[in-house]
Amino acid sequence: MNYNLKSQPFKLKPSGKDYLWGGNRLNSEFQKNIEMSPLAETWECSTHPDGPSFIASGQYSGKTLKEVLEAHPEFLGTHPKQGNELPILIKLIDANKDLSVQVHPDDEYAKVYENGQLGKNEFWYVLDATPEAQLVYGLNHNCDKDRLKEYILKGELDNHLNYVQVQKDDLFFINSGTIHALGAGTLVAEIQQSSNLTYRLYDYDRVDKDGNRRELHLDKALQVSYLGSMTEPRQPVRVLRYSKGVAREVLCRCKYFEVQRMLINTAATTNVNESSEDKLNSMVSFRADEMSFRVLLCVDGEGEIHFSDEEMQVKKGECIFVPADSVDIFISGRMQLLDVRC
Repeated sequence: MNYNLKSQPFKLKPSGKDYLWGGNRLNSEFQKNIEMSPLAETWECSTHPDGPSFIASGQYSGKTLKEVLEAHPEFLGTHPKQGNELPILIKLIDANKDLSVQVHPDDEYAKVYENGQLGKNEFWYVLDATPEAQLVYGLNHNCDKDRLKEYILKGELDNHLNYVQVQKDDLFFINSGTIHALGAGTLVAEIQQSSNLTYRLYDYDRVDKDGNRRELHLDKALQVSYLGSMTEPRQPVRVLRYSKGVAREVLCRCKYFEVQRMLINTAATTNVNESSEDKLNSMVSFRADEMSFRVLLCVDGEGEIHFSDEEMQVKKGECIFVPADSVDIFISGRMQLLDVRC
């Protein structure tokens, strides 16, 4: 059979980050096998120069995702917002210690003051959290730039932050301009705009491995921060929709991306006499349409992806890029996948 090789899915291999607040779970539980300790983040699907992902299977193996998408822009899809660049970045984050209190600019500010870069809106899906885990979500009262700067310089910022308890399976959308921080004991999947613009307001006076305090960016942070009082975000009503072998739910839908969770539960076949067509019919069908690529991030379990007479084993922590207008794909196993599109 003459399959279109270009439109077949392929695995991605991430870049890692050894930020001082990271832990070891991405290596021990997600089998990243990256020689970093700590391993704070893995950039699973990225064309950003600060942390590219690489192709780990198929005919493009060894190339960066950016190289492949530059050679095949049709992989991104035909939606007008796609452009010629991958607009998203997907990470796994292991916060063993508190992250810095920080803020991200929006697109308008970044284009003017950061050489045309994108701003950063981000979504967190909490994969795990310790009982005491929390995050910072804005300020607990109205403020202004001068007073906020005074609180920071006096080391009193903690008293003015809005703290939110975190549980496994929680969802948080962090708009650009929102002062925020992941707290110790949280493990999250992050889907964000393709940007690495972070302005730190406070970092607990920590020093890096060379004994230097991490840089703060007070002037820029104060320019872009929302300084009104913020309340704890409500967890959205979530609806699982069931069909044969799979349950789906929308976790996030915004102007930048859409994230669904897929709970795959198909029994492995043991009937050696079963036809190939019958086997495929027992699996979950999937494909990317011509409008957008899809990214499948396995956050638990294991299974297989079948396409074009090929079989790809998938396990917890692995990330699959599915080009727009893909071949038909069939999924089996017992696993949880995050399905991301633009």
